[in-house]
Amino acid sequence: MTTINSICIYCGSSPGRLEAYSTAASALAQALVSRNIKLVYGGAGIGLMGRVADEVLKLGGQAIGIIPKALANKEVAHKNLTELHVTDSMHERKMLMAELSDGFIALPGGIGTLEELFEIWTWAQLGFHNKPCGLLNVEGYYDLLIGFLDHVAAEQFFKKDHHALLLVETNPDVLLDRYATYQPPELKHWLGKNET
Repeated sequence: MTTINSICIYCGSSPGRLEAYSTAASALAQALVSRNIKLVYGGAGIGLMGRVADEVLKLGGQAIGIIPKALANKEVAHKNLTELHVTDSMHERKMLMAELSDGFIALPGGIGTLEELFEIWTWAQLGFHNKPCGLLNVEGYYDLLIGFLDHVAAEQFFKKDHHALLLVETNPDVLLDRYATYQPPELKHWLGKNET
């Protein structure tokens, strides 16, 4: 059994094309608050980032934002968070987000969301942490990525157990149920060899 007190949510600073993305952000916020799980996120008040934070706060939950100075100064920082940490760099931001979180979930988002997801998943693959990482696959947003990852595994550029480190669900409650019972697999590390 894994104790989950806080979850880091990676998501877009844009709302995206479909209203379903914002609806999913609200549903994830509701699922977090119902389980008394704190939100840790990038600190912005716009896009899906703002939506998930607003919903958590509206429901009486705790929202902790971490934003680099350069973005806070452009007035995208959320003004009403439980806590707002302003860092000197993006690297510091990501490290603090990782330190404050017991797990990580990516909602739909752009390059920054993907970069954050892949970095934290890589850290899990390398054994730097054993916290759950996952995708909330809203309206099939991540279907092509999941297919590509299957291709990467088939081409033996990573192992099946590394692939399995990334949990994928379409329902936030189901995903959080999996986080609550998450047992990190024993990973076989290799150097230059891939045993599937």
